[in-house]
This record gives sequence, structure tokens and C-alpha cells, in this order.
Amino acid sequence: MEIVNPKTLTDKVTSVISHVVVTTASKLAFISGQVAVNETGALVGQGDLYAQAIQTFTNLKHALEAVRADPLCIAKMNIYVVNHMPEFVPIVFDAGYQVFGEKWPKTTSTYIGVQSLAEPEWLIEIDAIAIFP
Repeated sequence: MEIVNPKTLTDKVTSVISHVVVTTASKLAFISGQVAVNETGALVGQGDLYAQAIQTFTNLKHALEAVRADPLCIAKMNIYVVNHMPEFVPIVFDAGYQVFGEKWPKTTSTYIGVQSLAEPEWLIEIDAIAIFP
């Protein structure tokens, strides 16, 4: 993948995302929205955005591992947060860094505040598209 951050677009966000990702890859993985449920289906972090974000990013990581993809293969990530407030942004990204560490994908990204998700206890959902070389 080629990461492109034109000088004509702000660099305020490029520490966590990229403005453009270009690829010639022929294999894609579309990862369904992941939420804060563990492998048994139990909710992790009732009412706790940070704990739910950790589990959600962990589930995303497990989905990538299942197709033998590195987190750096993510080309697009959508993050949905219930009743978003600006102070939630560092909570969510801190959780992502906790899970991915040095392999945090500086990918194209959309962060969306939503009224609710499919289940009332869910506070965050993340879907992604990964590209294989």
C-alpha cells in the first residue's frame, strides 16, 4: 500500500490516520463490524467505553489474524461510537494503540458518532477493509 498525505490537506490527523491509501493488491478482506463481545458472546466492559474499545480492537485483530493479515494491511477503518463527545477520541485511540502497539494502522478512517448500535449495551463498533499484497 502507498500512504498519501498531500501537503494540501491538514497534517493534524496524520499521526493516527492517512488521507489516502493506494493499492494494486488483488485480494481484499472486508471485516464486519466488531463489538465488545468475547469469544463466548459475553459483553466485555458494561458501560465502560475504554474496556469496550479494547475488546473491539482485539476482535478486529483476531479477525485479521484469521485471514493471516497484519494490522498494517488495513486500508479503511470505520469507527462508530454511541453518543460521541470530543473527549472520547483519545479514549478510543488509546485503546487501539494498546491493542496494536507499533502496528497501529495509520489508514484511511472515518469516526462517526451514532445514537445507538444494534444492542443497547454496545458503545463502539469498528469495521475494516484489509488489503493483501
